[in-house]
Amino acid sequence: MAPETGAALLRRALPDVSRETCDRLAAYAAVLAKWQKSINLVGPRTLEEVWTRHFLDSAQLRALIPAEARVLVDLGSGAGFPGLVLAILGIAEVHLIESDTRKAAFLREAARATGTSVTVHARRIEEVAPFEVDIVTARALAPLVELLPLAERFVGPRTLCLFPKGQNVDAELTEATKAWKMQVERLASLSDPRASVLRLSGIVRA
Repeated sequence: MAPETGAALLRRALPDVSRETCDRLAAYAAVLAKWQKSINLVGPRTLEEVWTRHFLDSAQLRALIPAEARVLVDLGSGAGFPGLVLAILGIAEVHLIESDTRKAAFLREAARATGTSVTVHARRIEEVAPFEVDIVTARALAPLVELLPLAERFVGPRTLCLFPKGQNVDAELTEATKAWKMQVERLASLSDPRASVLRLSGIVRA
């Protein structure tokens, strides 16, 4: 029996993802592979596992987003994970913030190649004018105690923050709760049994 394709692996984990969406993700993967030759967008070893290490890791957040949520901001988007993937999966208004101009150019090209409407902010997070959103995401950007002050400028009373985290999540939460009050849901990651996804709400400074 032939090994499963990346798209088949993704759809087995997330059956609601359509074939059309997988086709758009395949176009994304092709652009990523092309640009990776000149820009270090992802860890070289992870490029071969893009469907699980990056696409599934990002796409799993879609089920955690309320149906009425429309506006999402992705902090330090890099190669577009998870923000661009979530835009491909149907989030109405997605803002990708990436200060590296070459990575911002990649994000625009990947959005064009996948037929996805996003707004790319080629600026530092601190330089983007504050605006309230429904969802804040960030992946592999900073420890939680550093991430929350960056997210704060986009957080309102009903905002959810979705942060994929690795094995140090307990230590990060312990440190962050010294300065912040929030409701914390810790969910198992579908892409890595050692990882978690934090869904945070009611975020205010302590």
